[in-house]
Amino acid sequence: MTTTPKPSASAPETDIYERRESIVRSYCVSMPRQFVRASGEWFYDENGGRYLDFLSGCSSLNYGHNHPVLKQALMEYIARDGVAHGLDMHTDAKADFLSALEGIILRPRGLDYRAMFTGPTGTNAVEAAIKLARKVTGRELVIAFTNGFHGMTLGALACTGNASKRGGAGVPLNHVAHEPYDGYFGPDVDTAAALEQRLSDPSSGLDAPAAILVETVQGEGGLNVASPEWLRAIAAIAKRHGALLIVDDIQAGCGRTGTFFSFEEAGIEPDIVTLAKSLSGMGLPFALTLLRPELDLWSPGEHNGTFRGNNHAFVTAAATLRHFWAGPAFQEDVRRRGEILAARLARMAKAHGLATRGRGMMRGIDVGSGETAAAITANCFEQGLIIETSGAHSEIVKVLAPLTIEDDLLNAGLDILERAFAAELSPTLGVAA
Repeated sequence: MTTTPKPSASAPETDIYERRESIVRSYCVSMPRQFVRASGEWFYDENGGRYLDFLSGCSSLNYGHNHPVLKQALMEYIARDGVAHGLDMHTDAKADFLSALEGIILRPRGLDYRAMFTGPTGTNAVEAAIKLARKVTGRELVIAFTNGFHGMTLGALACTGNASKRGGAGVPLNHVAHEPYDGYFGPDVDTAAALEQRLSDPSSGLDAPAAILVETVQGEGGLNVASPEWLRAIAAIAKRHGALLIVDDIQAGCGRTGTFFSFEEAGIEPDIVTLAKSLSGMGLPFALTLLRPELDLWSPGEHNGTFRGNNHAFVTAAATLRHFWAGPAFQEDVRRRGEILAARLARMAKAHGLATRGRGMMRGIDVGSGETAAAITANCFEQGLIIETSGAHSEIVKVLAPLTIEDDLLNAGLDILERAFAAELSPTLGVAA
């Protein structure tokens, strides 16, 4: 198979979308094609065009589209009339997933968590986490961080920093304090020490928190990376002040940073962890809130959701853990690809006097403005590469290629990105290229 993408020249008929779909849609505006098939690293449109996918469902498809092992497991389960929807009833699919989670992920890492099956999206997992923290501690305040993104429902949105997202709430977003993330004021300001000082000062105006909610890498916030030292300091602050530490691993987890959990490198053990996106391994809706057993103080049914029992997602999630995470080979391969990605992006950034961001297979380049980033991603799409942006001003061109991508396809996509940078930032060079 050739590694060269073949973009389609024509857009789909859009009458039905324009007539019936809300204008809240976004990705289809910048990528006006009607896609009909997806396999591995590729999207295919109705006109025969093929696009290399460096968006991966915003990290919901870490293992690519329709991975054959996961697809086969799901097809076999459906063919035998396996339970599709089971609320929170016991099913063989749920038991199999919990066994895989326990044996492959938790025990080898020395972690002891109960699994809370929430509604099917990441914001559901965050809502459950902050609700539990308030129940356990009897406190209201949650400390979140600048540029954090945690979801679109009101509780999670209150913890989110993005002004345009918050503006859609229509009501006050209360009971959250947004403190500066690692590096927010530059490398010379220790924001963890500042938080400790504020919490230790009874006249600072900062109430005792129920929880501290943090992403180790801020995916939507601009690929800002917290150092292991800063994360350890935040974990110690939470413990010292009686707050629960919640790590939002929805975008950075499931291997995106090189380890299954993004906090492993820091050597911390959060009280609560939220997972979603690539947890099912196949794009099926599935979210999970992991909590220390002593925090499991819910009454039966006190927090629930109709679609917390997505057995199809349990099947593919269990297959994902067994196929990719039962041994060290996949993790080592992800780390190796992360190094390839880091080196290629560093070369591009240096050529244009720019800076890179991120960690592992979650990296990008800060191009300084949303307009420039949009021009670069549009150029990529014209060449057959799907890629998007992040950051407070959408100024980061963000690479979220599948973790399973072959080296030649990774480099082929990065070649496209390099040409787009040359064309949009150095037009003369771009034409020559």
